[in-house]
Amino acid sequence: MLKRTILAPLLILLGAYLLLNQGGSVGAGSIFATFWPTLFVIPLGLFFHWMYFSLVGRQGIGLLIPGGILLTAGVVSQIASLFDSWDTMWPGFILAVAAGLFEFYWFGSRNKWLLIPINILTVLSLLFFVVFSIGPMLNYLSVIQPVIAVLLVLGGAWIILGRKRHS
Repeated sequence: MLKRTILAPLLILLGAYLLLNQGGSVGAGSIFATFWPTLFVIPLGLFFHWMYFSLVGRQGIGLLIPGGILLTAGVVSQIASLFDSWDTMWPGFILAVAAGLFEFYWFGSRNKWLLIPINILTVLSLLFFVVFSIGPMLNYLSVIQPVIAVLLVLGGAWIILGRKRHS
């Protein structure tokens, strides 16, 4: 059972990597360089969660803070590593702290004062995500800008000509 739960996700990740890396070199170094968050950071975050939910329970509520931070940071790092998007994914590390604190709030005593830093960090992270994602989106828009320009001209002409017919 343990062999299946460990081997199956590793085979799926390796297959997905080989599909995404068609034509590239594949070796232990490139696989390690791509999947280090899945190999080290995410399991450590899951370990903290497992300790809280299975072993210590409510007495070890503090385990959820590093668990949530490591799990979220691992997912952010894995996405950034797979798609080489570190320049747009870095606000996820701010969100990781908010996620750890939110788990502490949700499963803990629900101290309402914790919501202040949680909300500040979440809003700050989302704001940075939006600001640093606008540049790449505008670069993408510059590729389809002629199509948008033609559609706008045709739309304006259709509105002008459509109103004249009905008058």
